[in-house]
Amino acid sequence: MRIGVLRETKNPPDRRVAIPPVTGLQILNKYPHVSIYIQPSDIRCFTDSEYREQGYFLTDDLRDCDILIGVKEVAIPTLIPNKTYLFFSHTAKEQLYNRELLQQIINRNITLIDYEYLKNSKNKRLVAFGHWAGVVGAYKALRARGVRTDFFDLPPASACKDMEEMYMHLKKISLKPIKILLTGGGRVAMGAMQTLRVLNLKEVTPTQFLHENFNEPVVCRIDPEHYVERIDGAVFSVQDFYENPTLYRSTFKPFTKVTDLFIACHYWDPKSPKFLKPEDYKEEDFKISVIADVSCDLNGPIASTLRASTIASSFYGYERFTEEETIPFIDKRNVTVMAVDNLPGELPRDSSIDFGEALYQNVYDYLFGEDPDGVVERATIAKGGQLTAHFAYLQAYLEGEDVLRI
Repeated sequence: MRIGVLRETKNPPDRRVAIPPVTGLQILNKYPHVSIYIQPSDIRCFTDSEYREQGYFLTDDLRDCDILIGVKEVAIPTLIPNKTYLFFSHTAKEQLYNRELLQQIINRNITLIDYEYLKNSKNKRLVAFGHWAGVVGAYKALRARGVRTDFFDLPPASACKDMEEMYMHLKKISLKPIKILLTGGGRVAMGAMQTLRVLNLKEVTPTQFLHENFNEPVVCRIDPEHYVERIDGAVFSVQDFYENPTLYRSTFKPFTKVTDLFIACHYWDPKSPKFLKPEDYKEEDFKISVIADVSCDLNGPIASTLRASTIASSFYGYERFTEEETIPFIDKRNVTVMAVDNLPGELPRDSSIDFGEALYQNVYDYLFGEDPDGVVERATIAKGGQLTAHFAYLQAYLEGEDVLRI
């Protein structure tokens, strides 16, 4: 079985890779019937020479490979017919900007396995970059705070070799007594908390955060029971909230009156209440100055997330009263927004190693051998020139019928 490691072709460029050199050696050692070929890349976080030094064969031509592995969407002109591909396709939620990609995958008889849907029998994802989005997102939130206040200066995460260097810079700063709010309780939120804990901040309860003043910087992480409630007054149940989000209303507004820096790491269902509506920003006692929207749901729960920002240009301003984008850091009455949608790409070496290890531990046994649990099958969007049964709902989208999706 020949495995080809793709160079990333999506713009803006992504430096991550699904099989770092060290992980590839583990694969070759465990699966004697597997060989790995590396497509050269001048942007990949692991250089061509790093692969050559470990004995890998580098080649531009991957037509003899059986399985082609990348990270982000593959450029349509580079798709090779009759192959199996693994990458984040961003098609299963009917994203219009990738409809042609899925059409061409079907037309070229490609088997598409999407990382996002590699799950165990309990529906838990087996591989993800979410933790690293939180790690970098919290750092960028603090960097924005430093630029906005002109109190400290942090280099971009992308300028750091790895997380260790990024945290070395972080340990040199000190914060004034501010309140930092974080929403979410999953991998993303835990990654953000990991970064914030480098500063040894006092962690407080939601009640303390809302009602007490502190002479030191504090952080508070809140779950859904702290920012929504049943409309009918029934007792909160997180399972009920996930199953019936339309029965709930937001109780987030009190946090806007006391929060200085908001880091959004929550999962949001389009049917659930919004956190921040345009009118909330216009209230005189609205206090939030920096919003790091790590979740980055466009047209979603946070009105100031007008668009995704980029690693190269991570921040923009939000004019609270006109609801328009402005130049960041010029007028302190505006909200500074960070909404980069590929945050793990700023620490590509760390996040690639972590992702590669997760694939090695949780997926390759099924991919390179038998799949009795249907792990790979459930993540296969297209096969044999058509959609699989799990993704048959995409047929109308595939055929070109416009579907409005967040």
